[in-house]
Amino acid sequence: MRLKQLEKSLYEAPIVKKGEYDYVVHPITDGIPFITPELLKEVSLEMKKHIKKCGELDRIVTMEAMGIPLASALSLDLGIPFTIIRKREYGLPGEVSVQQVTGYSKSKLYINGLEKGDSIVIVDDVLSTGGTLRAVLSVFKTMNVDVKAVCIAINKGTHIEEISKEFTVPIISIVTIDVVNGKVIIEP
Repeated sequence: MRLKQLEKSLYEAPIVKKGEYDYVVHPITDGIPFITPELLKEVSLEMKKHIKKCGELDRIVTMEAMGIPLASALSLDLGIPFTIIRKREYGLPGEVSVQQVTGYSKSKLYINGLEKGDSIVIVDDVLSTGGTLRAVLSVFKTMNVDVKAVCIAINKGTHIEEISKEFTVPIISIVTIDVVNGKVIIEP
């Protein structure tokens, strides 16, 4: 299936430099200029195909902030509750912190509402350096949370295979891109 809305929006997306990092400013990854219902539906329907193969799930899990629209659409469509890994500490019982390091920032995330044995799928907008995903998977491993799969809308890195092997979890991306000479290239 061709993802017409996603491909068109990627080709039109502006690219800004964050140091040496080429940052693609896109509706799915940044909400800029806006997320059309058609684009959100196209991406979430494609993700749904992969998530349905995971079997019984207790939760869809996403990281704040841009995974939230995807998790919301999938939760409504699949009837599975979702949990947001937040950037804010609440100090609730069982809260677990995650140290996140990306290609352009470093911060902490906080997990609430997940327990040992929960069966989950992680949904996120983009995978670039893999720093956030590695940190989250590492914490879920220590928590004994059963991660059935990771579903990423846009893969902008080269880390899927190594992270998948390291944590023995399937990682699916809807589309893989690269930035060459200031332009987005969609890989076959």
